[in-house]
Amino acid sequence: MASVSMSSRLSKAIRQQYMNLPQGGKCQVTYIWIDGTGEGLRNKTRTLEQEPTSVEDIPEWNFDGSSTYQAEGSNSDMYLIPVCMFRDPFTLDPNKLVLCEVLKYNRLPAETNHRASCVKLMEQVKEHGIWFGMEQEYTLLGIDGHPFSWPQNGYPGPQGPYYCGVGADNAYGRDIVECHYKACLYAGVKICGTNAEVMPSQWEFQVGPCEGINMGDHLWVARFLLHRVCEDFGIVATLDPKPMKGNWNGAGCHTNVSTKQMRDEGGLLYIEKAIEKLSKKHPEHIRVYDPRGGQDNMRRLTGLHETSSIEDFSAGVANRGASIRIPRQVGQDKKGYFEDRRPAANCDPYSVTRAIASTCLLDKEEEE
Repeated sequence: MASVSMSSRLSKAIRQQYMNLPQGGKCQVTYIWIDGTGEGLRNKTRTLEQEPTSVEDIPEWNFDGSSTYQAEGSNSDMYLIPVCMFRDPFTLDPNKLVLCEVLKYNRLPAETNHRASCVKLMEQVKEHGIWFGMEQEYTLLGIDGHPFSWPQNGYPGPQGPYYCGVGADNAYGRDIVECHYKACLYAGVKICGTNAEVMPSQWEFQVGPCEGINMGDHLWVARFLLHRVCEDFGIVATLDPKPMKGNWNGAGCHTNVSTKQMRDEGGLLYIEKAIEKLSKKHPEHIRVYDPRGGQDNMRRLTGLHETSSIEDFSAGVANRGASIRIPRQVGQDKKGYFEDRRPAANCDPYSVTRAIASTCLLDKEEEE
């Protein structure tokens, strides 16, 4: 039996008895923010006298940054600035989830608040109508850190039958995947699909298309919902880019990119121009495609297991071993989008989308 948390074994029938109680017209709002690791999510809840109609109705709040790796104990208050509101699929209507930016005591963005600079950049390139879609891979673990449903003292069969697989011997943890999907739809997250991945107990969901800053907002909330659903089932979702050493696939966050010009007739020309610009900024992008300046991706981008080498930039049609993939259909239609396969599963989507938009839309082409 996989190792699950004790709290997941508490009586859900008793819990439901309380969840069914009326709220007297009041509203619970759960504030969500990114902590000082740049990967972890935190949350806390307060009562509002009535249901907010927009994020502007939700007040600023604060928290103890010394307990989230974000401040010293002697000056620990930090501000939570609501930026994006969703329905709460756990406590249901009228309750809300609200994603927040974190500001320091002096009201400057916290070090891991990459949204603030991303907002400014997306405003600069707004006329280009840049769309993103991100493919979030993740791996399910028991609370002992062992992959969910893997043999306790061994390994499952080699990769092959698990990708988009069906059956108890191929698909590990589908209940979590389906509950997460429904939770995202209820919340209003722009989830657009899901599938089992190549390594057993590894899955993927896709968010998008989202324009500009919405990409980061919706992916972070989708991640929060994933961790929260897993909590109910007593297991863990890890975004580690290479959770298992050896002949197993790693986990990425492939990022699909399209501008108005790329979507119009003859858009392939603009896709190729963007790829040319990206080729000149490969090291800079690798540094922001995981939270540790490329150290996490070094374990994943080996040139094996459907990845490119972290050292080299490459591009190709329908090539899953390239840094940038142009889908075959896009090559045929001569318009559409491209896929950057380099971002790690634990990347910050604000950093990734900001870097791509800046390189593709703001960098001037060198005069020949």
